[in-house]
Amino acid sequence: MSQIQENKMGVMPVGRLLANMAIPMMISMLVQAFYNVVDSIFVAWLSEDALTAVSLAFPLQNLCIAVGSGTAVGMNAVLSRSLGEKNQDMVDRSANTGIFLFVCSAVVFALVGAFLSRPFFMAQTTDAAIVEYGTDYISVCLMFSFGIFGQFCFERILQSTGRTGLAMITQLIGAVINIILDPILIFGLFGLPALGVKGAAVATVTGQIAACIVALIFDLKMNPEVRIRLSMIRWDKEVGTEIYSVGLPSIVMQSIGSVMTFGLNKILIVFSTTATAVFGVYFKLQSFIFMPIFGLNNGMVPIISYNYGAAKPERVKKTVILTICTSMTIMALGTVLLETAPGFLLSLFDASEEMLQIGVPALRIIATHLFLAGFCIIAGSVCQAIGSPVYSLITSVCRQLVVLLPAAWLLAKSGVLTMVWFAFPIAELASLILSAFFLTKTMKKANASMADRLN
Repeated sequence: MSQIQENKMGVMPVGRLLANMAIPMMISMLVQAFYNVVDSIFVAWLSEDALTAVSLAFPLQNLCIAVGSGTAVGMNAVLSRSLGEKNQDMVDRSANTGIFLFVCSAVVFALVGAFLSRPFFMAQTTDAAIVEYGTDYISVCLMFSFGIFGQFCFERILQSTGRTGLAMITQLIGAVINIILDPILIFGLFGLPALGVKGAAVATVTGQIAACIVALIFDLKMNPEVRIRLSMIRWDKEVGTEIYSVGLPSIVMQSIGSVMTFGLNKILIVFSTTATAVFGVYFKLQSFIFMPIFGLNNGMVPIISYNYGAAKPERVKKTVILTICTSMTIMALGTVLLETAPGFLLSLFDASEEMLQIGVPALRIIATHLFLAGFCIIAGSVCQAIGSPVYSLITSVCRQLVVLLPAAWLLAKSGVLTMVWFAFPIAELASLILSAFFLTKTMKKANASMADRLN
């Protein structure tokens, strides 16, 4: 086993380390959230049907993100733990096997985009305009998904070794390119043809591909702790199994989100297509609140994985407590924003009077669950980072499939659309109970494991 030197994740004071790791990721994810919202704002200016189509595309788009993000979580955890154990061979195998898995995922989703985009929309609506808009959008996003998969892969390798500043730069580059290209390609500025909804998709994938290329260059030139070798980019059963033992529950959890969104869209569209557009707008707006949490989360995971691998229980405990407190504070601020300015936020999407009537109470009701979600998100990631991913999976299944969807369906039976939104806080309460139980159990097990290794 070749040796590597102690990384900053094992020695830097926890508060400063978490800030050092998380703040760049939080900034870059806020920028990503901004371009996601800008994307939908420009699309909304085309028509409400175009906005509805992008909203209905979310489950399939989210499935793509779920596979990329979940695989990245697994690779990140294995790579960071190997760094903590000072096992250079495993570090390199983790990175190169991860690259292979991302390539395979991109091929699969390219085929889905080419052949299943239209059937996916026809399963949700018979409105021809929405089907056309949606097919144009999602087919481009999926057929060129190698950009987002590469971005996930190479940015997470940077994060795993503590180089979150470089990862932030790559994400900012992708976001800025997307924001610049959006109005140019959607509306046909500077003599270019107006591509409409397809232009939004082209802008998105162009930004992702650019970020992927920059992240790869950073890994090759500025990340000596990980060696990427073409000859090593292949299937490694041992490493692949370990990556997916951590990452698969994350993939399933986020995929469940796609099932939940698809099901809820089916419930809402019975009331009106505007209701599904409001739901889509909520997901875009919530990204401003959730993306910083995910950035914080991404900064936390390698710290916990590294110090768990290095058997440093006090550093693990301090990181968990500090991250949970920070997350819940951010979520509290997000709750205030949605409760006090729902009308203004909806007006950014050129909201009709009907959308405002539906959306204002919807945002206020849904916002009540955000504070609890701050704890639940971090608790689930802690379980994943130190080897108990099934707990996160159980919590996610119960929240979204066992509680949220059935609650929404039952509340819809009242015939009052506003009642449906109460399914969100109801589901989050169930998630809170499970998250607290599983986090306590995981930390006890982790402390016992680290104590054994220290003795």
